[in-house]
Amino acid sequence: MDKLAPFHHSPPLFQNHKPKPIRTLSSPSLSLALTTTSSHETAVTPTRLPNLGSLKGFTADSKTLDSVKAMHAQIIKKGNDWNSDSMAKHLITSYLDLGDYKAAAMVFFVGFARNYVMWNNFLEEFKSFGGDPSEVLEVFKELRCEGVVFDSRVISVVLKICASVMNLLLGLEVHASLIKRGFELDVYVKCALMSLYGRCWRVESANQVFHESPNLDDLLWNEAILVNLKNERFVKALELFREMQFLSSKVNATAVLKILQACSKEGALNEGKQIHGYVLKLAMESNLSICNSLIIMYSKNGKIKIASRVFDSMKDHSLSSWNSIISSYTTLGYLDDAWNLFCKMERSGTKPDIVTWNSILSGNAIVRSYKEVLITLLRMQAAGFRPNPRSITSVLQAVNELGLLNFGKEIHGYVIRNGLDYDAYVGTSLLDMYVKNDCLTSSQAFFDNMKNKNIVAWNSLISGYSFKGHFDDAKRLLNRMKVEGIKPDLITLNSLVAGYSMCGHTKEALALIHDIKISGLTPNVVSWTALISGCSQNGYYTESFEFFVQMQEEGIKPNSATISSLLRTCGGLSLLQKGKEIHCLSIRKGFIEDVYVATALIDTYSKSGDLESAQEVFRSAEKTLASWNCMIMGFAINGCGREAIALLDGMQGAGILPDAITFTALLSGCKNSGLVEEGWKCFDMMRNDYGINPTIEHYSCMADLLGRAGYLDEAWDFIQTMPIKPDASVWGAMLGSCRIHRNIEFAEIAAKKLFKLEPYNSANYVLMLSLYAMSNRWEDVDRIKDLMDTRGIKPRQAWSWIQIDQRVNLFSTGGIPHQDEGEIYYELYQLVSDLKKFGYLPDLNCVYQNIDEVEKEKMLLSHTEKLAITYGLIKTSSAPIRVIKNTRICSDCHTAAKFISLVRCREIFLRDGVRFHHFKAGKCSCNDYW
Repeated sequence: MDKLAPFHHSPPLFQNHKPKPIRTLSSPSLSLALTTTSSHETAVTPTRLPNLGSLKGFTADSKTLDSVKAMHAQIIKKGNDWNSDSMAKHLITSYLDLGDYKAAAMVFFVGFARNYVMWNNFLEEFKSFGGDPSEVLEVFKELRCEGVVFDSRVISVVLKICASVMNLLLGLEVHASLIKRGFELDVYVKCALMSLYGRCWRVESANQVFHESPNLDDLLWNEAILVNLKNERFVKALELFREMQFLSSKVNATAVLKILQACSKEGALNEGKQIHGYVLKLAMESNLSICNSLIIMYSKNGKIKIASRVFDSMKDHSLSSWNSIISSYTTLGYLDDAWNLFCKMERSGTKPDIVTWNSILSGNAIVRSYKEVLITLLRMQAAGFRPNPRSITSVLQAVNELGLLNFGKEIHGYVIRNGLDYDAYVGTSLLDMYVKNDCLTSSQAFFDNMKNKNIVAWNSLISGYSFKGHFDDAKRLLNRMKVEGIKPDLITLNSLVAGYSMCGHTKEALALIHDIKISGLTPNVVSWTALISGCSQNGYYTESFEFFVQMQEEGIKPNSATISSLLRTCGGLSLLQKGKEIHCLSIRKGFIEDVYVATALIDTYSKSGDLESAQEVFRSAEKTLASWNCMIMGFAINGCGREAIALLDGMQGAGILPDAITFTALLSGCKNSGLVEEGWKCFDMMRNDYGINPTIEHYSCMADLLGRAGYLDEAWDFIQTMPIKPDASVWGAMLGSCRIHRNIEFAEIAAKKLFKLEPYNSANYVLMLSLYAMSNRWEDVDRIKDLMDTRGIKPRQAWSWIQIDQRVNLFSTGGIPHQDEGEIYYELYQLVSDLKKFGYLPDLNCVYQNIDEVEKEKMLLSHTEKLAITYGLIKTSSAPIRVIKNTRICSDCHTAAKFISLVRCREIFLRDGVRFHHFKAGKCSCNDYW
């Protein structure tokens, strides 16, 4: 034992006191008069003591500290004639009641036979009267200085008190004195030592005590396992458990419970099954607590069927058993099964408690059934249960997602009235509610009045400011956080990185990642994913891939969120091949099961024109509302309106209710396919059948649908009768339709509205230029150009690009000419000549400049989509040509692309600023409806 490192530097026990002869405490006859009498108190002599007779008549109202001391002195004088245990108990209670904790501890040390039950009762009573356990240790030290020697049972209890108050120094001194005296440590002392070291973060010392014990009792094995589990040494605890089995030692129920709990946290299913086998082997399955832990262990590892079998095999079910199985089902999202169990529980005569109801509440929140959360709350209150902090946090989550700010304020009032604002989780949830509902002023006020500000609260408000672009406020709060002594963590700084990225400030976000490194923290996958995601959302697709490469160079492995962001980038650029590569990466890394990755893959394939691959992913993926919406939108942008509508039927058959996004996608499909009747049906269905109020996006789609189909009068009447004020998207749809059908009257009205709503959007001016040019109204063309010059508006620079052999080739109206420009134009002249032989006629109306027809035809050749398609013909042999364009394709290029697909027998995928066009054998997937 003297090999233990912690004891080499420990000072001698009570080194400041003069050594006294050692005395053995064998009877309760030690006089305590001197230790319990203060200098100002009057000494009481035995001759003046009252005749106490029966102690039962000695009430709390009649006793004083002096009278108790007098009674104590009489007890000492009479010696063995008194019943020491009953007298000691009465004295202890009296001293505790009068606040003399030191005297109570002193009586206890000398007045009892060593009994662990009495020790535990004493400590509980001592603390209930307001005593500090450290005072017990002080009395122990005084008695040791007087030369009193205590047996191992007292030493073990003292060590346990040292552990409870984290007094490692005294524990070390006791251990050192025992070694010095050659004291043979019994199993209780060793267990107490191991508990002390484990509690004070010296688990290695605890293990050393265990391994140096010559005789390993079952108690020692169990204590060693518990100490390692408490210090999260899961592997070590399992090793000890296996060794115990080899030596035929028996693990107690407490250790089994702790190991099962650890298996739940660590996701150690195989180890948990082995423990289950051990439970069955030793017939411990009758222990309700162990069975409950087995249920939780299996459910935490996703094995709900096995958990259910354990529950069904139990002879008796306690309330905890029912709560365990119900919680298991709700945590994994099986709400129907949980409700069935809830009803079965009531039929069995077991009444649900607040824990049961909270499980149902949190389960609905987990599966995003937020309306059900509120319904369950009402049922819970009707059953007579008042929401507690855990209930409140689940309900506030639902409030956030449903945007029910007013109801959230009512919950805030309930929290204040019932004193629940002490709970840090409740406070943070309320703060989060105000932040997510864009009430940053209220958020700041609530934050300033919070009683318990944890770092989560700081991070929530900082992220709220960051995501809204209020970076000065976020930095101010960050500085205040530092002033108040709270060190920002990686979550704090990552929220700023995400905020900068979402607002398009990539330089600031990248600089902040550099600052994270300087602060001593290490940017993690969340930091880099926030940067990549921000770039993708703001259209900085090239930078998105560059940061991904940099992230990998720094040894950070991507997660599912990273993959989803990269796929969004691939979709934005229609990088089909790159999307396939990331698809393969997802399969290798096991991300393909993630619903967000699967949905992102559907989106990428759809936006790259590969509907077949998108459908394949959709069929094999877990179908969520988001994935259904994504697939419907995929059909919509590719002009497959009827297929999009057919998916709605499949969605309903799967029991998934459509939302507002679903109908936006359906109406987009209808407008891109000219399905007017079906569009009206969807528009009416959303309100009449599903109670979804149309938003401005839905009204814009309907105006666009009617206008494109040539029903301009109906579109005009629809806009005039809208319950929502038309915005730029509605008038833009009307203007675009007027251009298609060359209706100048309605176009001028729409343009006038747009010039006020979007005075600097060049696209609106260009549409009017085009319309006037097609009508040969050149004076109006000049008027629009003058208006643009006056307002400093320049036409948006058009560009198209095509990827050849992993290289992006860009063609723009005002950019640097392509290096192969001469070869491209030579091929294009030859190509146009061939197209004319098949009936192609250039559409000169697409040029809104007052020049002769020959010059107009030359200008049509410079359109960027034609150059990109031609370059694809030059550099590839048979593969489909894929071109991306940032603006709407003109009618001449659309016609030319159809002829090229026929003459050169090539498929052409062209994604313009509005939709997809798939040209094949002289036809386009849009059926000329664009």
